[in-house]
Amino acid sequence: MGKVWFIGAGPGDPELITVKGQRLLQQAGAVLYAGSLVNQAVTLYASEDCEIRDSKDMTLDEITAWLIEKAWQYDTVVRLQTGDPSLYGALIEMVQSLDTAGVTWSVVAGVSSAFASAAAAGETLTLPEVTQTVILTRVAGRTPMPDGEDLVSLASHHCTLCIFLSITLLSDVQQALRAAGWSDDAPIVVVQKASWQEEKIVRGTLNNIKELCRAEKITSQAMIIASPTLGARYWTELQHSKLYDATFSHRFRKAVK
Repeated sequence: MGKVWFIGAGPGDPELITVKGQRLLQQAGAVLYAGSLVNQAVTLYASEDCEIRDSKDMTLDEITAWLIEKAWQYDTVVRLQTGDPSLYGALIEMVQSLDTAGVTWSVVAGVSSAFASAAAAGETLTLPEVTQTVILTRVAGRTPMPDGEDLVSLASHHCTLCIFLSITLLSDVQQALRAAGWSDDAPIVVVQKASWQEEKIVRGTLNNIKELCRAEKITSQAMIIASPTLGARYWTELQHSKLYDATFSHRFRKAVK
């Protein structure tokens, strides 16, 4: 019996997969990748004789059956998922069947589209004395939100929001943020396909972001970032981190008075 590895392929750029993930792909006898989201170029790390299958037309039962079958045939089997497997990746649904079948498995972390989007836009998600909290969430759609996790409640903290899987529900996002007290001129950044060649970055405000995205025909694979830190590189005044403050001591450096 081989081992199944759930590997985060990252946001899109094949070079953003981890070194460990790349090595396991090179060793794999079989790879099942989420073709609806994962850049197929990532599978080029696999060997020529590797068995490669796209899962976009498969159900959950078919996916787990395939992984179990290949684990009987190969030492290393890879399930390649977009971003990081722990975020909206149906990880637990898949590994329960593997546990029942006695198949061992492990997870290799990947770069989330939340962080790739911030990087693409040149933004920081946290800033001293502005916000030190990042909420990763989504708007309720076919999957309902648990009690207490509606966007109005989360947005009331006025920290950074990285909103997944919600670009077609921008009206709901606007309504929720306004209900939570965000102003119409609050900055919003939307990044479609962060790190892909087709990447698009749209900057706007809570008031006009929907129209700007519509003009760019952004309807899928987009991250919505709402944060009081957006645009901070143009601010004339910033509270600097204490880590690099000459008057702040830590175990590697003594303060200069």
